Formats: sequence, C-alpha cells, structure tokens
Amino acid sequence: MTEYKILFTGTMGAGKTTAIASVSETPPVVTDVVNTDASHSKSHTTVGLDFGQLTLPSGDRVRLFGTPGQTRFDFLWKILVKGALGLIILVDNSRPDPLADLRVYLDGFEEELRQLPCVVGVGRLAEHPAPGLDDYLEEMARHDLVLPVLEVDVRQRGDVVLLIDTLLTQLEASLYGAQN
Repeated sequence: MTEYKILFTGTMGAGKTTAIASVSETPPVVTDVVNTDASHSKSHTTVGLDFGQLTLPSGDRVRLFGTPGQTRFDFLWKILVKGALGLIILVDNSRPDPLADLRVYLDGFEEELRQLPCVVGVGRLAEHPAPGLDDYLEEMARHDLVLPVLEVDVRQRGDVVLLIDTLLTQLEASLYGAQN
C-alpha cells in the first residue's frame, strides 16, 4: 500500500473542510474555532488544518489535508504543502473578487505549482456565473500556468472525487512522460 498526500487550499468559506468531510472514510480532524473575522459571516474557521483519508480501489491511501484560508496563516501553507503529491485550490465564485482570491493562492504556492500537479475547483458557479471558467483559465495563463478548472459542489462526494481523480491523472501523465 502506498500513501499519498493531497493539499486542499482556498479562501475562508471556499469549502475545504466540507470537501474533505465529503470523501473522508473517517471523521475528519478539524481545527475550527469561532470566527472573529468580521469580513466573513462564517461562524467557525480553520486555524490549523483539516485532515481526512480516502482509500483508493488499488488499496493505496490518500491523506487529505486542508489549509486555513486566511492569509495571516500563510506560514502554515508552506508547512502543510511539504510532501504533498498535489494541490487542489478551491474558489468561491460568490465572493466579491474570486479571480483576486485565486491570485492569492497562485502567488502563495508559486514555487510548488511549478513542480506539483494542481486542479482548481470553482464553487457556487450556478448561482454566480461570473466570472466564468474561461476567466479562470485566462488568469492562470497570466501566471504561465495551464491547470484544469472544474465547476464543483464540495458537498457532493462525486465532485470532490472528480477533483482528486483529475489531480491523480495529471500525476500519472507526468510520470509516464518522464519515463518516455
């Protein structure tokens, strides 16, 4: 059995804790506290990490880690990304400037994104259609990145599994390319 580590990141309220809970086979470990950030109406927020795990059909285990969303905890991002197989960035399209939110994580993980596979999941797109998925692709192109961007509802297990599968497919493609 092989164990992998995947890191979920994104703004407060983007759905990291929910995504991990929707696929974890064990009750997720969360470090939520009462939110004192008046800029967000969320009652609780992650201040350390979220953790869950998922067993793949092959028997391999995926350990799922979630970062705190606030940039004041960005020092934890660098700690949590160590040893990660890949990165999933979650964006809440209902926020005032979701493209600026994406930029925070593209900049915050700039070095890692040059080496690790990554997928971007955009939530609440049905209720808030702008910006569209093409706008996210254009934003990433300005950062010289080409990454998959998927519309997701992190409450839906199938959507989160699709994010993980997309990430693992990128890894397999890069490993295959390195062998040939």
